[in-house]
Amino acid sequence: MEFEQLFIIAVLLFAFIGLAMDVWSPDAILLTAVALLTVSGVMSLEQAFEGFANTTIIALGSLYVVSAAMRESGALDRASAIILGSETRSIRRILLRLCPSVSLYSAFLNNTPVVAMGIPAIRSWAQKNNIVVSKLLMPLSFAAILGGLCTLIGTSTNLITHGLLQSHGFAGLSFFELAWVGVPCAIVGLMYLVFISPLLTPARRDIRYEEEQKRKLLVEYEIEEGAEVIGKTVRESGLESFPEFYLSRINRNEQEIAPVHKNEKLQRGDHLLYAARDGIAAHEPDLEGYPGLRLALHAPRDIASREKKDRELHQVVVKEGSPLVGAALEEAQLLERFGAAVTGVRRRGKRVEQPLGPFVLHSGDVLLLDTHRGFREAYENTKDFFLTSAAGGEAAGAEKDLDEYRTGGKDLYVSVTVLLAIVSLVAMGVVHIALAGILGVAVLLGFKVIKAGEARKSIDWTVLIVIGAAIGLGKAMEVSGTAELIGRYMAELTSAYGQRAVLAGVVIVTGLLTELITNNGAVALMFPIALSVAESQGIDARGLVIAITVIASMSLITPIGYQTNLMVYGPGNYRFTDFFKVGFLLQVTLWSVVIILVPIFWPM
Repeated sequence: MEFEQLFIIAVLLFAFIGLAMDVWSPDAILLTAVALLTVSGVMSLEQAFEGFANTTIIALGSLYVVSAAMRESGALDRASAIILGSETRSIRRILLRLCPSVSLYSAFLNNTPVVAMGIPAIRSWAQKNNIVVSKLLMPLSFAAILGGLCTLIGTSTNLITHGLLQSHGFAGLSFFELAWVGVPCAIVGLMYLVFISPLLTPARRDIRYEEEQKRKLLVEYEIEEGAEVIGKTVRESGLESFPEFYLSRINRNEQEIAPVHKNEKLQRGDHLLYAARDGIAAHEPDLEGYPGLRLALHAPRDIASREKKDRELHQVVVKEGSPLVGAALEEAQLLERFGAAVTGVRRRGKRVEQPLGPFVLHSGDVLLLDTHRGFREAYENTKDFFLTSAAGGEAAGAEKDLDEYRTGGKDLYVSVTVLLAIVSLVAMGVVHIALAGILGVAVLLGFKVIKAGEARKSIDWTVLIVIGAAIGLGKAMEVSGTAELIGRYMAELTSAYGQRAVLAGVVIVTGLLTELITNNGAVALMFPIALSVAESQGIDARGLVIAITVIASMSLITPIGYQTNLMVYGPGNYRFTDFFKVGFLLQVTLWSVVIILVPIFWPM
């Protein structure tokens, strides 16, 4: 093994560790890896960044805009109202309506906005109908993943493979080529979600309910006139924490300040709310020596009665690549930037029971916010987080009916027509997917369905950067011979047992890789390896490429392997192991379906 190959493997190993431990955002880690390989001379600058000139980037960016137009026009809201409209107490009947519909939408739209719109709609509907929402949100994510396997535009990994095939001199994917294996996988998966997943998914209350129960245990002190602490900062007053308590938030004129910054100046009339470090406030903090502080409340109380008409409660999930990742809550300045006070934080299904100010945010963290009215309308396209609560928030009486979110009308018909036109033109081979997407965006802008600024905000630039960087890493593996080395080693381990064993080896490695890094990174890194395996065995590479494309999007056993899983992780009040419990049998079954079907439709 040459030095270049050892160096590439070392860089990739450190990148995998960084991604798994959430050290930086995925785009930052992969770009750094590309830069290291370029500086070391493994590949030229042009080779390193040729992935950013791939037509996949243009196609995916335009499809993000089309998906945003579908959301803004009310198309997804109308679909939610139809799917969830009928009341029923049977979880299986609900899933029978929900899952196939979500898969169908996800086959033609990016699954991120489909799930983003589905979460608040399902949570609101479940609350009204007294349904446990944790039984529905994980199947929502899995159904969206299954739908993405069926068409060229179903998910970004399909588009990456399409571009890589063309750049290596192969014919790109036709619009419905993946359906030969994707549709059978979707059918098997949907049957599993409807009939088996209800037995495995946990039944847990919404995290907002649990948070409010915790809030009832807060100990509250009021700063009276003449108190010595008036005008002092929290740090100067010594009121930041006590042996068994910490200052959770300040209520000032019915507006909550959280997290509380150490330099926040105290005022007369402030209400200081202390939380017990063990979550149980059996007594009060010892505030002797602080004259002018009066115990205001230490008993369960009706939180809803304190809500004001100009306030909303919202849940948000921190995005991958968000500027919030790596920042302490007090540094994030959510109150200044968004007018939102943090009233609670969840990580990996557990409530954070420590002072929130210095708490460092990770992707997937769920923040419970107290905001002004109109928060969702103002910030649902922000790059910082996904909103998982409905318009109007979650304050008492704030929910809206599903059909009241958007106006529909001309915008709805134009956006649906544009989507159908893109699908038709690409399916018939009239125009390239990238060109069809650009023309579709031009029509949407021309009819003012979406504004240029909104279009730019709707694009997930982090995903595009990850794709470009991952293609660069794949190129480094290819030009250095590392892909050939790994491919030859994989072939030696499996070739004695036949071509299906070779295929199974590629499937398993891709499946494990996509759980460690992003699905886009997995397919970009495995592409040159698949080509090398095919060459060493003298078999047709297309079947292997199809297999890694489909498998890379089947991240069903961890919440961090796929973005939609991360989105439902917190709102569904799931534990990390819940995904393995529900998804392992399904994932192994789908791997088996791929290994059986791929050689039939793409003979090797």
